[in-house]
Amino acid sequence: MKEIIRIGRDLIEAGEDFVVAKVIDTVGSAPRKKGAWLIMTREGKPYGTVGGGKLEAIVEDLCRETFTTKKSGSHDFSLTPADRQGIDMRCGGDAKVSIDYVDHLNPQNFEDELESEATAYIFGAGHVGKEVAKILNYIDFSTVILDDRPEFANRDRFPDVDKIVILDNFQTAFRDVQTDSDSYIIIVTRGHSGDYDVLKQALSQKSAYIGMIGSRKKKATIYKQLLADGFSETDLEKVHAPIGLRIAAETPEEIAISIAAEIIQVKESL
Repeated sequence: MKEIIRIGRDLIEAGEDFVVAKVIDTVGSAPRKKGAWLIMTREGKPYGTVGGGKLEAIVEDLCRETFTTKKSGSHDFSLTPADRQGIDMRCGGDAKVSIDYVDHLNPQNFEDELESEATAYIFGAGHVGKEVAKILNYIDFSTVILDDRPEFANRDRFPDVDKIVILDNFQTAFRDVQTDSDSYIIIVTRGHSGDYDVLKQALSQKSAYIGMIGSRKKKATIYKQLLADGFSETDLEKVHAPIGLRIAAETPEEIAISIAAEIIQVKESL
């Protein structure tokens, strides 16, 4: 996704119009899920994919036609071979694909889409935070590192993240952070108190995901404190703790993989 966004922005800066195709909904076993993008240049060169096979070929033809009509719209595809109206793809299912013409002089429809990009807020710039940022950046999340230690939260350690925030302390972790329904909050600070402070604030923020690192004993201790603070069991049910899928992860790299896998699972279920 980040590469597709970069290509779109480069085309706008170069004064070139282009067409964006995006999977906006799927049912059943579609090859690509909601959020898959394809950009086509005026020369007919595609970047990205909406699923491959016959679906992609049809979408690419529609993109080429859009350069002539300059009209945006959505198209429904049945991918079930048995369906007479289908396009004979063995995966089955249905897909809705939007196709938008982007005028480089007025690229508002493209810029609006960028604002809804999934963002991972990683609280903690230690070993686990460093590895989580690498993986989530690789799988096209916008990544933000937040820590109160400049010697850890810096560009030498995090050259590829989108943003680094140096906090005064974890008690005011969200003071300069505006989360939304596409936000993924990952709590991996250096200690129990930092994790508690961030989680206490995170429970009052909009988000798609909240995960906190630690043992089950640590979770029980922090949850007991949060219940005493006035939070309910229902509030705590939305937290993934201990964070990550259970894959017997031990090293920071393995833990990061388990966290990324859990986030992918949550993201695809929304």
